[in-house]
Amino acid sequence: MALITLRRNFCHLSDFRIHGALAALRNHPINHVHKVSKEQLHPWFCSVQYEPFRIHFHHACYKKFHLQNGNELHPVGEPAFSQGQDWNKFEQNLKNEDEQIFYRKLNEFTSSEEVLSFIKTLETLPDAMAAGALQRICEVEKKGGDQRLPKEILESSVFQALCFQLEREPSQLSNSGLLTALQALIWLHVDTQSSLVLNLVAECQNRLKRGGLEVHDLCVLGESLIRLQGPGCVTLELIIYQLQGAKLEVFTPEDIVALYRILQACAEKVDQHQTFLNMINNFSLSIVSYLSPKSISQMLTALVVLDQAQALPLVIKLGKYVVRHIPHFTNEELRKVIEAFIYFGHNDRFFIKALERHVAAFCLTLDADVVSKIMEYCSRKLILSEPILNAVAETFVSQSEKLSPSQISELIEPFGKLNYLPPNAPALFRKLEHVLFTHFNYFPPKTLLRLLHSCSLIAHPPVNFMGKIFSPFFLQKLQGEESHLDRLSMAQLTQLFLTSVLECPFYKGPKLFRQYQVKSFLTPCCSLETPVDFHLYKSVMIGLIDLLGARSYFASKVLTPYCYTIDVEIKLDEEGFVLPFTVDEDIHKRVALCIDGPKRFCSNSKHLLGREAIKQRHLRLLGYQVVQVPYHEIEVLKSRQELVEYLQNKLFPQNSTVHW
Repeated sequence: MALITLRRNFCHLSDFRIHGALAALRNHPINHVHKVSKEQLHPWFCSVQYEPFRIHFHHACYKKFHLQNGNELHPVGEPAFSQGQDWNKFEQNLKNEDEQIFYRKLNEFTSSEEVLSFIKTLETLPDAMAAGALQRICEVEKKGGDQRLPKEILESSVFQALCFQLEREPSQLSNSGLLTALQALIWLHVDTQSSLVLNLVAECQNRLKRGGLEVHDLCVLGESLIRLQGPGCVTLELIIYQLQGAKLEVFTPEDIVALYRILQACAEKVDQHQTFLNMINNFSLSIVSYLSPKSISQMLTALVVLDQAQALPLVIKLGKYVVRHIPHFTNEELRKVIEAFIYFGHNDRFFIKALERHVAAFCLTLDADVVSKIMEYCSRKLILSEPILNAVAETFVSQSEKLSPSQISELIEPFGKLNYLPPNAPALFRKLEHVLFTHFNYFPPKTLLRLLHSCSLIAHPPVNFMGKIFSPFFLQKLQGEESHLDRLSMAQLTQLFLTSVLECPFYKGPKLFRQYQVKSFLTPCCSLETPVDFHLYKSVMIGLIDLLGARSYFASKVLTPYCYTIDVEIKLDEEGFVLPFTVDEDIHKRVALCIDGPKRFCSNSKHLLGREAIKQRHLRLLGYQVVQVPYHEIEVLKSRQELVEYLQNKLFPQNSTVHW
């Protein structure tokens, strides 16, 4: 076992190669190593003698190398120690400071300085412990957010001794020590072209080619090389090949997650690895219960990047354990989890309940990106969660100054889409109006349009900003360099203009130019209406024929002059008689029958979406008698006669009979 001795014993070393590693670690070229002053090194670490083309490092960490080669060199004035004495001392040190105590002590330290100070007190240090010390330095520096080691750490004599030991005899390191050292140096951003890193990589490659690495070692090496050389590294293919040849049963849960991360880095080659991925996806079902919150987040992220749509059973099982771990996820981990659920379309009521509790308790401390992702999830899955929406509304009122324009839009738009007004709605819209007045020009045009349009959906028309968005200047910015404005933006502008006419009769500002208006809100690609449910429509049509006596007494899918499409229109004269739909004279009242299927409501609720609420509100303002026929009322009817009676009560609640 290779050792590093840090006190008392000294020997001469004339290997100039060591200076290359030191120079690389300090980011100095080799030919400037001699400029490092003697005072910069710890007094008991080494003494430097300058001679032409020869530098002597007096340090015990090289004594074992010379002893094993028959070179028992001792500095003048120092007693000679036999090899037997050294081994006796080593055994005594191990007895007093065994590995468990050593690592337990390392984990107590919170800074690199503390780690190095502790190492300095030891007389001997096995290679595995040296690598462990380097790894602990890496861990504490990562927690501090530093990308590179401070200069004072790099120039520390103890840190240099650790690196010298690892560079000089990498072949003597255990697999664990070798890979731990390489991993730590890469994370610490030590110069990747230094002789230290190159020697460790070369030794790893030699052991890989000999087949001397276990599954865990292969996973660590794979991730290290990806970070060091990128996913295009040639050695990575050999690592994946050897991993494919191993039995999945010997992989620990952490190894499986590491394997996902490796394959994620090679996402462009997913087709080559799909058979292997299928095996991993199936096997992973058995280890989900053992995964930490961090591992669950990383596995879900890899499944997204690798587009594993066929792994839905795994996603569902991971989702069950996500519920348990929600309070323990970091902001970034939770964001990744929700992002994966959005990607795979996963919806779980237990997850929503857990998320509601978490958001209600910690919304003020959650990262804005996480809150935005939660709102996106609710919006995409049409989940009307009052606890989440109420908490987000409170957060916006208190922290709007900290939010970017895109984050503001992401938080507010779901309120319009889900047709929900929180209890603090007055304060919410006052704050939003203030933010828009203050930072209007900072909002991207399309983001601003979506934001204002969402406000109109919940009966809060942005009347103070309509003049600005209908102005030629804004419309030109909205169009940008395109030859024409996109269809969705035109539809949103048209609906805002219709809102200004119907809901804001006092508005006297600029009108929307006709060239930017659409004729229908119901279009295949970017509709502001939800198409009628075909099966529900067929059922209602049969009932209407039985009720009215003929198909000619109602019209279907009628496009009005106001851009809305009515599912069924019935015309009545002044006495309440039903007129044939071809008649255009003596029409006293128009009945708009809204046949509302499940897609017009929030998920698993009887709450209309914002786009349907504004449509029915506008139709009423236009003079239509709006009659809503929701799916959940039709589904409970047991016979055709019940359906006819239901429609009669809906359409003619004052009359016991129908006239036509």
